[in-house]
Amino acid sequence: QVQLVESGGGLVQAGGSLRLSCAASGRAFSSYVIGWFRQAPGKEREFVAAITWSGSVINYADSVKGRFTISRDNPKNTVLLQMSSLKPEDTAVYYCAARRAVTPKYDYWGQGTQVTVSS
Repeated sequence: QVQLVESGGGLVQAGGSLRLSCAASGRAFSSYVIGWFRQAPGKEREFVAAITWSGSVINYADSVKGRFTISRDNPKNTVLLQMSSLKPEDTAVYYCAARRAVTPKYDYWGQGTQVTVSS
């Protein structure tokens, strides 16, 4: 079983920054990809960024490229999402998720953390 716990959400003004953390526990993660997703009210959940546990492969949604940075702190089993130049349209519940590197489906999800960007 894999457990994921997000933290770091909050209220920030447009143009500001926040850093989200995803703490992972329960299994060895050397073969897992960790992704961040978000869901705004009335919208479908969308992909934000993902990183392999080795950090060798990193992907971003076009909407966050150049503003968000995903990284991992292996000794702490933590994946970080540094968000800068935040926009009101970034407002959403942010979730981290884990999947095996060989499969496309994310099997494990955290409970989510709210990010609100005021204009």
